[in-house]
Amino acid sequence: MNSVVLIGRLTRDPELRFTAGSGRAVATFTIAVDRPYSKNNETDFFRVVVWGKPGENCANYLAKGRLVGVQGRIQNNNYQTSTGEKRYTTEIVADRVQFLEWGNKRQDNNFNPEIPDFNDGADGFQAIEDDDDIPF
Repeated sequence: MNSVVLIGRLTRDPELRFTAGSGRAVATFTIAVDRPYSKNNETDFFRVVVWGKPGENCANYLAKGRLVGVQGRIQNNNYQTSTGEKRYTTEIVADRVQFLEWGNKRQDNNFNPEIPDFNDGADGFQAIEDDDDIPF
Protein backbone atom coordinates (compact mmCIF):
# COMPACT_ATOMS: atom_id res chain seq x y z
CA MET A 1 0.00 0.00 0.00
CA ASN A 2 1.33 3.44 -0.94
CA SER A 3 -0.77 6.22 0.54
CA VAL A 4 0.11 9.60 2.01
CA VAL A 5 -1.88 12.47 3.51
CA LEU A 6 -0.16 15.78 4.27
CA ILE A 7 -1.23 19.22 5.42
CA GLY A 8 1.15 22.07 4.81
CA ARG A 9 1.76 25.52 3.34
CA LEU A 10 2.97 26.26 -0.16
CA THR A 11 6.54 27.53 -0.28
CA ARG A 12 5.93 29.31 -3.61
CA ASP A 13 3.23 29.69 -6.25
CA PRO A 14 2.42 26.53 -8.24
CA GLU A 15 4.06 26.07 -11.63
CA LEU A 16 1.75 24.91 -14.45
CA ARG A 17 3.08 23.15 -17.55
CA PHE A 18 1.57 21.08 -20.34
CA THR A 19 3.03 17.82 -21.67
CA ALA A 20 4.43 17.95 -25.20
CA GLY A 21 2.57 14.97 -26.67
CA SER A 22 -0.92 15.12 -25.20
CA GLY A 23 -1.04 18.68 -23.87
CA ARG A 24 -2.09 17.35 -20.47
CA ALA A 25 -1.76 19.87 -17.63
CA VAL A 26 0.60 19.22 -14.73
CA ALA A 27 1.11 21.53 -11.74
CA THR A 28 4.01 21.28 -9.33
CA PHE A 29 4.55 22.97 -6.00
CA THR A 30 6.29 22.37 -2.71
CA ILE A 31 4.62 22.31 0.69
CA ALA A 32 6.23 22.77 4.09
CA VAL A 33 4.96 20.37 6.75
CA ASP A 34 5.89 20.85 10.39
CA ARG A 35 7.10 17.76 12.21
CA PRO A 36 4.90 16.90 15.17
CA TYR A 37 6.54 16.81 18.57
CA SER A 38 9.73 18.38 17.24
CA LYS A 39 11.73 20.18 19.92
CA ASN A 40 13.54 22.29 17.31
CA ASN A 41 10.46 23.19 15.19
CA GLU A 42 11.72 21.09 12.28
CA THR A 43 9.95 21.22 8.92
CA ASP A 44 9.90 18.81 5.98
CA PHE A 45 9.46 19.97 2.39
CA PHE A 46 7.60 17.82 -0.12
CA ARG A 47 7.35 18.32 -3.88
CA VAL A 48 3.76 17.75 -5.04
CA VAL A 49 2.67 16.90 -8.60
CA VAL A 50 -0.98 17.29 -9.65
CA TRP A 51 -2.16 16.15 -13.11
CA GLY A 52 -5.08 17.29 -15.26
CA LYS A 53 -7.86 19.69 -14.32
CA PRO A 54 -7.05 19.52 -10.58
CA GLY A 55 -3.54 20.70 -11.49
CA GLU A 56 -4.99 23.65 -13.41
CA ASN A 57 -7.18 24.51 -10.42
CA CYS A 58 -4.14 24.44 -8.14
CA ALA A 59 -2.26 26.80 -10.47
CA ASN A 60 -5.23 29.17 -10.71
CA TYR A 61 -6.28 29.33 -7.05
CA LEU A 62 -3.29 28.51 -4.87
CA ALA A 63 -0.47 30.86 -3.93
CA LYS A 64 2.59 30.92 -1.72
CA GLY A 65 1.70 30.56 1.96
CA ARG A 66 -1.72 28.96 1.44
CA LEU A 67 -2.63 25.95 3.56
CA VAL A 68 -3.53 22.77 1.64
CA GLY A 69 -4.29 19.15 2.33
CA VAL A 70 -2.79 16.65 -0.11
CA GLN A 71 -3.81 13.02 -0.56
CA GLY A 72 -1.88 10.77 -2.92
CA ARG A 73 1.09 8.46 -3.22
CA ILE A 74 4.87 8.70 -2.88
CA GLN A 75 6.81 8.19 -6.09
CA ASN A 76 10.58 7.84 -6.61
CA ASN A 77 12.19 8.91 -9.88
CA ASN A 78 15.73 9.05 -11.19
CA TYR A 79 17.45 10.80 -14.05
CA GLN A 80 20.92 11.42 -15.38
CA THR A 81 22.44 14.91 -15.49
CA SER A 82 24.31 16.24 -18.51
CA THR A 83 27.55 15.26 -16.75
CA GLY A 84 26.38 11.65 -16.41
CA GLU A 85 25.64 11.85 -12.69
CA LYS A 86 22.57 9.89 -11.57
CA ARG A 87 20.07 11.85 -9.44
CA TYR A 88 17.12 10.59 -7.43
CA THR A 89 13.95 12.47 -6.55
CA THR A 90 10.98 11.72 -4.35
CA GLU A 91 7.65 13.43 -4.94
CA ILE A 92 4.02 13.20 -3.91
CA VAL A 93 1.68 12.47 -6.81
CA ALA A 94 -1.60 13.96 -5.59
CA ASP A 95 -4.93 12.32 -6.27
CA ARG A 96 -6.68 15.03 -4.31
CA VAL A 97 -5.77 18.55 -3.15
CA GLN A 98 -8.01 20.22 -0.60
CA PHE A 99 -7.79 24.01 -0.44
CA LEU A 100 -7.86 24.83 3.28
CA GLU A 101 -7.55 28.57 2.68
CA TRP A 102 -9.45 30.28 -0.13
CA GLY A 103 -8.94 33.39 -2.18
CA ASN A 104 -7.49 34.45 -5.47
CA LYS A 105 -3.75 34.79 -5.96
CA ARG A 106 -3.77 38.57 -5.64
CA GLN A 107 -5.25 38.54 -2.12
CA ASP A 108 -3.05 38.43 0.91
CA ASN A 109 -2.62 35.04 2.53
CA ASN A 110 -4.67 35.74 5.64
CA PHE A 111 -7.74 33.55 5.69
CA ASN A 112 -10.58 35.59 7.10
CA PRO A 113 -13.88 34.47 5.56
CA GLU A 114 -16.91 36.64 5.97
CA ILE A 115 -19.48 34.67 7.95
CA PRO A 116 -23.03 35.56 6.90
CA ASP A 117 -25.63 36.44 9.49
CA PHE A 118 -28.48 33.99 8.90
CA ASN A 119 -30.80 35.85 11.23
CA ASP A 120 -31.08 38.96 9.06
CA GLY A 121 -34.22 37.82 7.17
CA ALA A 122 -32.41 37.53 3.83
CA ASP A 123 -34.16 35.63 1.04
CA GLY A 124 -37.48 35.64 2.92
CA PHE A 125 -36.24 33.58 5.87
CA GLN A 126 -36.57 34.80 9.41
CA ALA A 127 -35.23 33.53 12.69
CA ILE A 128 -37.78 31.64 14.76
CA GLU A 129 -38.23 33.05 18.22
CA ASP A 130 -40.28 30.17 19.60
CA ASP A 131 -39.84 26.67 18.20
CA ASP A 132 -42.95 25.14 19.86
CA ASP A 133 -44.90 25.28 16.57
CA ILE A 134 -42.31 23.28 14.61
CA PRO A 135 -43.76 19.80 13.83
CA PHE A 136 -40.48 17.90 14.17
